[in-house]
Amino acid sequence: MSLLKLLVVLAVWGGLWALNARLAARGHHIRAIRLAVPVIFGLTLVLLWEMVVRLFGVSSVILPAPSAIAQRFAAETPTLWIDFVQTMLKGALSGYVLGCGAAFVTAVLIDRSPFLQAGLLPVGNFVAALPIVGIAPILVMWFGFDWHSKAAVVVVMVFFPVLVNTVAGLQATTAMQRDLMHTYAASYWQGLVKLRLPAAMPFVFNGLKIATTLALIGAIVAEFFGSPTRGMGFRISTEVGRLGLDMVWAEITVAAIAGSVFYGAVSLIEKGVTFWHPSQRG
Repeated sequence: MSLLKLLVVLAVWGGLWALNARLAARGHHIRAIRLAVPVIFGLTLVLLWEMVVRLFGVSSVILPAPSAIAQRFAAETPTLWIDFVQTMLKGALSGYVLGCGAAFVTAVLIDRSPFLQAGLLPVGNFVAALPIVGIAPILVMWFGFDWHSKAAVVVVMVFFPVLVNTVAGLQATTAMQRDLMHTYAASYWQGLVKLRLPAAMPFVFNGLKIATTLALIGAIVAEFFGSPTRGMGFRISTEVGRLGLDMVWAEITVAAIAGSVFYGAVSLIEKGVTFWHPSQRG
């Protein structure tokens, strides 16, 4: 019986895989099909997940079915929204704006000062390598248990990736381009605004996109070490202790959707700002 169930799962997986592969091979030039391929792939994974849990009787403590997660999601929507506001809008987004803004300003200062470039970047690489589980409890003790400490953790996580990418971008112009600005008697700030910052934008947005995922991860992890009675990290740690895995997966779903939307929003801004770059042209 178990072998028959396994064959059913494999048959469904093989059929949907073949369908998706055929669409991807023949419809890559059609926008609707290009959008349908990842959707079908995701739905295939969810369907196989549901089938495995139902057919093999997997305990909900180990892995709840997607249908059970969806039911819990619908029933706990107000709680999920409160957790989303606490973690994403207050902790992650505020820390993201502060950290990325500070990193951009610091990168311009480093670009002006060889001393800072030689001294601060190695320190930045060292700090960026520190484990978040070691930094988070310290910052929670410093800034308290509300969203301020989560924003501080996010600042630490996003600062150096954005800093390193921005510094690299400011150095991306060629010597011929810089010499041309000198022949026009351009000042440092004119060269920065009209030449080097536009050239640095692809690098800056690479750092900003990396920081979107780090911000959400940092805010959630920080909530494991102390939080008021709301927030994604608080809810996940609490529900794990109560074996409420369906609620844990509902929180993970919210985090995945929020992170994807956040990343997509930054990508759309990048497309508008760097429309001239080869990576943004059709």
